[in-house]
Amino acid sequence: MPQATVNWQPDWLPLADADNLMAALHQHTPWQQLPISMFGRTVMQPRLLAWYGDHAYTYSGLTLSPRPWTPELLDLKARVEAATHARFNTVLLNLYRDGSDYMGWHKDDEAELGEQPTIASVSLGASRRFLFRHTQSKEKREFLLSHGALLVMAGQTQTYWQHALPKTQKTVGARINLTFRWITPSSARE
Repeated sequence: MPQATVNWQPDWLPLADADNLMAALHQHTPWQQLPISMFGRTVMQPRLLAWYGDHAYTYSGLTLSPRPWTPELLDLKARVEAATHARFNTVLLNLYRDGSDYMGWHKDDEAELGEQPTIASVSLGASRRFLFRHTQSKEKREFLLSHGALLVMAGQTQTYWQHALPKTQKTVGARINLTFRWITPSSARE
C-alpha cells in the first residue's frame, strides 16, 4: 500500500490460544456501549468496548478511563510487542456482537497517539472484512481478519489511509478486536 506500513499475519495466534482468549474475554470483560459525537450529534457506538492500560484516551468527544491490566491482556501485550518490536501501554477491546455491529471510516490520528503511531490489532472470533481507503486517491484495499490474525498499521498509515469494519448481511458470530496503542500522556506533550 503506498504511503503506508501494514503487516498482516492471518494465523498469528495459535488456534488453542485464540480460542481460550476469546472465551475468557467474551465472558469476563465488563463491556460497555457508550455515546460518541459524530457530525454534531450524539449516537451510541455500534459495538461494545472496554479500555485497559496506563492512560485515558479521548476520541469523538468520549474520554475512556483505563481499567487495570489483566494477566491475559499483559501476556498478549508481551507477545504483540515481541512480534512488532514496538511498545504499547493501552489496549482498546471492541466486541462486535454480530454483522450489524461495525466501525465506520476513520483514522487513529489523535494527538496522544503521536505523528506516526503503531497500532497492533489482534482479531478473535468470527472473520470480518477490514477495509482501507486512501484519503487522496480513494484507492481501497481489503483484508479478511480471521480468528487469531494480527494486523499492524505503522508509519504514515494513519496520515494517508482511513480504515473501517463494515456491516454485513451475512450471519456471523461474535468478534473481539484488541487494538494495542502507545498513549503519550498530555503532560508529556506540553
